Amino acid sequence: MTYEPLKGTRILDLTAVVVGPAATWRLGQYGAEVIKVENPEGDLMRGLGGLSPTGQQAGAYLHLNRGKQNICLNLKSPGAAEVMARLVAWADVIVANMRPQALARLGLDGATIRAKHPEKIYCLLTGYGSEGPYGGFPTYDSVVQGAVGLPGLTLARDGAPRFVPLLVCDHVVGEIAAGAIMAALLNRARTGQGVTLEIPMFETMATLVLQEHLAAQSFDPPVGPYGDQRLLSPFNQPLETQDGFIAVTINTDPQVRAFLTATDRGHLIADPRFASVAARAVHVKEWFEVRGTPLTQKTSAEWLALFRAADIAAMPVHTIETLRHDPHLEAVGLMQPEDHPTEGRTTVLRSSILADGAPLPLRTPSAGKGADTATVLADLGYSAAEVQALLDQGAAASA
Repeated sequence: MTYEPLKGTRILDLTAVVVGPAATWRLGQYGAEVIKVENPEGDLMRGLGGLSPTGQQAGAYLHLNRGKQNICLNLKSPGAAEVMARLVAWADVIVANMRPQALARLGLDGATIRAKHPEKIYCLLTGYGSEGPYGGFPTYDSVVQGAVGLPGLTLARDGAPRFVPLLVCDHVVGEIAAGAIMAALLNRARTGQGVTLEIPMFETMATLVLQEHLAAQSFDPPVGPYGDQRLLSPFNQPLETQDGFIAVTINTDPQVRAFLTATDRGHLIADPRFASVAARAVHVKEWFEVRGTPLTQKTSAEWLALFRAADIAAMPVHTIETLRHDPHLEAVGLMQPEDHPTEGRTTVLRSSILADGAPLPLRTPSAGKGADTATVLADLGYSAAEVQALLDQGAAASA
């Protein structure tokens, strides 16, 4: 039996770019029915995400918008307001990441919707919590990265601030929002009550950074400096080998002894600074200098064989190009070819989640802007003539 725990759940997706689409994509992965509303200009990520055969579905857009029907509406049009009212009535969950002020002007804010539909689950993704002085500020992933101190961590470790070259805040907060929505659905099934959720990126990511890096300052009085000193060590880097780099982590006492033996430094096993987890925590700088020493005596393959034989966690350091051809990913079929209705031959990513040993079902390909406008409007009760009238007046658009 196909595992679709959210089958029958209806999601109205008023999101764009990455953080919101990541949340609704995850809900769709679990079988929810998702209708994505785009404005006439379309989701910025259609082009911002890079090159594509048509210029309309960049790779990131392609992957984050699978399994969604697409309707194109001009939300400033009176005709579109009636369509939105029907869509809101249809939905179990409304997810938005527009600015709160813009949503309020359109009557699509949580207070307005839940005053009429208290049973709805309304989820607003914001850059910053609406109660604080940053509420309403515009933001993007890299701005949030800076605000929560991610470049500050590389400044402390490497001497220069760097962004993580991945939209990590968008993806993480999108996943957290999907989890919050599923919890709200469970609560509604138990109590019948809806809820208005707000998931601010800044506070959410700041929490994750501080969980690790408030560290010894978590206590009163503090027992040490800010920051996990292991992660901030300049020696906490991939290890250079004869022909590349590998990633190695050793934490337990048996792993440390095996690592020192494998790297011909067995004499350090008796060193009291490195003899236990507690000792290495005190002498973290010296320990990371030991474990961060380059391993240029052997190739990456030779080191990986040695470490795996010793049950040490170690993997090659991939580039984007080599990751695609990783033998494990190829064996489990994470990437699969697909003929897309507008973009031609594409590579799709199957779900990484297994239910009873099988991946979650692959959802339908991402849709062109307005590809499902006529179908969605018909499902909402509009006649063919009424659909055409909405198209003619510019309230809706269709591919």
